[in-house]
Amino acid sequence: MRREPPQTSTEDGSLTPALRRVFRLLVRSELRQYRPIMAMAIALTLVAKGFSVISPVFFGDALNALVVGADDLVIKSVILMLLAWAMARFLAIGLPQIRDAFFAEVSQAASRLTAVEAFAHTNLLSLQFHLTRRAGSLNRIIERGANSIDYLLRFLAFNIVPTLIELALAALVLGVRYGVGFSVIAVATVALYVGFTLWVTEWRVRQRRAMNEADTAVRGRAVDSLTNFETVKAFATETREAERFGDALSRFNRHYVKVVQSLSVLNAGQEFIMGTGVFCIALLAMFWVRAGELQVGDMTAAVLILLNIYRPLGILGFAWREIKQGAVDLEKLDQLMDLAPQVADAPDAKPLQLSGGEVRFENISFVHEGREDGLQNVSFCVPAGSKIGVVGPSGAGKSTILKLLFRFYDPASGHIFIDGQDIKTVPQASLRGALGLVPQDVALFNDSLRFNITYARPDASEEQIAKAISDAHLTQFIDSLPHGLDTKVGERGLKLSGGEKQRVGIARAILKNPAILVLDEATSSLDSQTESEVQLALNNAAKGRTSLAIAHRLSTIQNADLILVIAAGRLVEQGNHKQLIANKGLYAKMWQHQAERDVNVP
Repeated sequence: MRREPPQTSTEDGSLTPALRRVFRLLVRSELRQYRPIMAMAIALTLVAKGFSVISPVFFGDALNALVVGADDLVIKSVILMLLAWAMARFLAIGLPQIRDAFFAEVSQAASRLTAVEAFAHTNLLSLQFHLTRRAGSLNRIIERGANSIDYLLRFLAFNIVPTLIELALAALVLGVRYGVGFSVIAVATVALYVGFTLWVTEWRVRQRRAMNEADTAVRGRAVDSLTNFETVKAFATETREAERFGDALSRFNRHYVKVVQSLSVLNAGQEFIMGTGVFCIALLAMFWVRAGELQVGDMTAAVLILLNIYRPLGILGFAWREIKQGAVDLEKLDQLMDLAPQVADAPDAKPLQLSGGEVRFENISFVHEGREDGLQNVSFCVPAGSKIGVVGPSGAGKSTILKLLFRFYDPASGHIFIDGQDIKTVPQASLRGALGLVPQDVALFNDSLRFNITYARPDASEEQIAKAISDAHLTQFIDSLPHGLDTKVGERGLKLSGGEKQRVGIARAILKNPAILVLDEATSSLDSQTESEVQLALNNAAKGRTSLAIAHRLSTIQNADLILVIAAGRLVEQGNHKQLIANKGLYAKMWQHQAERDVNVP
């Protein structure tokens, strides 16, 4: 697997990799239960093609019999042949309907399996990947890739290949019953029809690809703008956002018009070739009827056989386009699935063994992508059960320390240990299971309060949930809601105030009961009274476990066992509050500045 970011691909939509992927998917154990249905679907398709080819012969024989005479015996024979024609025609059309009814379950299972795996893999990719990708665009790649499985299965298995089989059977019947000339015309016409269709469709696939890229851009732009509607309204940029969306939609419209125009060219060319082939068959049959070699019924049967072949060929352009587009979509999905996380578990990773929660950074250096400055040789130790505060100017690298602890990134050099274990040697799930995070901006799902609070521990009891809510000072707020814990919080929790969102995040972390509690300016959006209440809850929650707190307000960490002062990516001071004040360094200046600001606040 290649590392992120992906390399630029030509996206030629080659069928071979797509077919290989579909075949591998169908033989997987997860779809074993559907194999009898697959076999039945193929059998029904082949039988239906046989009835499609033979049904015109019954109709032609009925006409021939009717022309010869009209006595009772002949009439009975004609009725039987017409009945055979009607039944064969019904089975030729009805059997595929039965097949589709059963096979829909198979194709949906295959599509679901593909989509779930792609979704899961996308979630496993590193933080840097998600920071550079639009959620709407990623969703379209997964959606199209999963849908392409359905297209490829239906059109390849039940349209293209069976149509070729039907052509072979039709050519055989035409040659044996009516003459080789009819077989030659049928095969030549179909070959010309297919060649023209594929040539034009290849041109259309390129247009469709450009249209889909524009469609992805439109959806990504819309999701991006609608997700950040609060910012849009705050800056009164509704008109500008509408114009940006309109520009993206205009590009899509231009590509869409080209696709529609090319479809007209395809349909007109197909009708011309189809009509020419039918004309040639009818003309040859007419001469042979006049020569006494064939009867009128034979002429009718030959024309009907060719028309039956054209019926599935009528959607060949659409089918081939969908197949090629499906191959392109699968190619995009494969590119996504081929991406390996920048941060990956070691092959021999073993679960984290906690014995207290000591955290140690040794000579850590790290620079974010696209930046020149970052952490430089940062070393410190957080003893098990102690409370550590991390302070410093904005951009100094405080939050980066937490991201490295969670292994959202791997340091360029140095090592991070928890209870003596290098976090690179333990599974990420095991590592993060031991960590509880309350970020500065708590991200909530568009679901109920209960779902968000119990997100890290969905099996928590009602008593445990109630205690976490109480510790986070949420009880009064939740009790005041008509629907209580079942209240929906809205997109990203926008129905809640900043302080309410923060306390939900705190309740979630408390309920998880982690060995190491990580606070990233967790009380920065709270008012003074609520901050003091929640800070007390956090202090209680931190008892008996290691805690790291990034603080903007220095008052929230003045009682910490150890305070780390970060500036320009370096650890410039460390000690408790009294020691740092006595040192009269950066921390003392920051403390003095905040004290003066608080005094001046009316």
